[in-house]
Amino acid sequence: MNSITTDLCVIGAGSGGLSVAAGAAQLGIRVVLVEGHLMGGECLNSGCVPSKALIAAARRAEAVRRGGPGVAGREPEVDFGAVKDHLVDVIAAIAPMDSAERFTGLGCVVIRDWGRFVSRSELVAGDVTVRARRFVIATGSRPVMPDVPGIREVGALTNETVFDLRERPEHLLVLGGGPMGLELAQAHRRLGCRVTVVDGGAALGREDPEAAARLIARLRGEGIDLREGVRVDRAERRGDAVLLHVAGQAIAGSHLLVAAGRVPNLERLDLGRAGVAADGRGVRVDAALRSVTNRAVFAVGDAAGGGATHVAGYHAGIVVRQAVLGVPARVRTGHLPRVTFTDPELAQVGLTEAEARAHHGRRLDVVRVDFTEVDRAVAEGRTEGMAKVMVVAGRPVGATILAPQAGELIAVWAVAIANRQKMTALARTVFAYPTLGDVHKRVTSAYLGAKLFRSATVKRLAGLVQRWFP
Repeated sequence: MNSITTDLCVIGAGSGGLSVAAGAAQLGIRVVLVEGHLMGGECLNSGCVPSKALIAAARRAEAVRRGGPGVAGREPEVDFGAVKDHLVDVIAAIAPMDSAERFTGLGCVVIRDWGRFVSRSELVAGDVTVRARRFVIATGSRPVMPDVPGIREVGALTNETVFDLRERPEHLLVLGGGPMGLELAQAHRRLGCRVTVVDGGAALGREDPEAAARLIARLRGEGIDLREGVRVDRAERRGDAVLLHVAGQAIAGSHLLVAAGRVPNLERLDLGRAGVAADGRGVRVDAALRSVTNRAVFAVGDAAGGGATHVAGYHAGIVVRQAVLGVPARVRTGHLPRVTFTDPELAQVGLTEAEARAHHGRRLDVVRVDFTEVDRAVAEGRTEGMAKVMVVAGRPVGATILAPQAGELIAVWAVAIANRQKMTALARTVFAYPTLGDVHKRVTSAYLGAKLFRSATVKRLAGLVQRWFP
């Protein structure tokens, strides 16, 4: 058994782990990076990257189908195998940034094997014992297989396997109406599949109900059979078909995709040997992402109950500041955006309207702008969107945007909320015309204009100026 002594051992080479390893190594810290599966983790290999490549191909197919002003639409000719080749090419183009070779070049010792703790300060990976002053658990998560009788026997797909399909599903059943389920449902529908989505609760239940309802109406309008509040009693395979039994009815499809949540990957680590407490959400950490039971261990991303890739990257920065630079840092959550990458996209940062009303009551102002008021959206025939901003004492505390490129547009409000900027700061910002960003100007104008025009003091001042100043 070989032995390595190091400053920092990072377990998991996904987004969060790679960010910690790169930051620490470039600051001159001795880093050991342990990964037993794929470099780049879920995001690169079976999550963000292939899903967005699939969505891009589906968007092009839909553009052909819909046509436009003076352009006749037609049914697109989709080569499903070629679409999957595109996904492979995109992953291959990005993979070198996440490769073992790159991180070895940065000065990390990369061990390609599964790791498990053998003590509070030691980890074994393959034939190597790693002794480290600090550890970072960045092992990500995996799909949950729900407790539905028969579901493990029908060959259900998850995001880890659906991108391997080379033949187009005739009828894709999707179990789960969250962001991932709906993103993949719409993409496959646009690529020519029949799609049925089943959810036991409300689809996009975490999101603003008004925006979610508009998006769900759009998805149904594209031909997706979306059934909410429906419990699946059992699943079975009958010949080439997969059947979901729901309320005395059998829904038959050619393939089943399960998108019903995720669970942290912690089982292999033998956390008890390290004195690290964990539960179903991940490692139990404090506001500094440090284990509450072993101060030498940090956790980031899904392993700390995080979520999206950009959250794991944010966590990585918090950990590097503490574990490498000795600078106190604590996690905040109110400024973290999230995006459902359907078309239109649904983006949120800070509080939703319901959350803001619960927190702030009568102090809250809610400003709504429809994209029918945004000239660029009118010009492009994409006016189905909306923006909603929650404001308290002149500062935005939340924003909801449903629109094409909402994931890009939400960044303005993420900056404002993260830096506690006032609406007046955004009002002073000039947005190029005509762009979709004009929606920000309309939101701030609606908010400040209402305050201004209702003010008796401002009106008296305006009258005095007209009377006494030349």
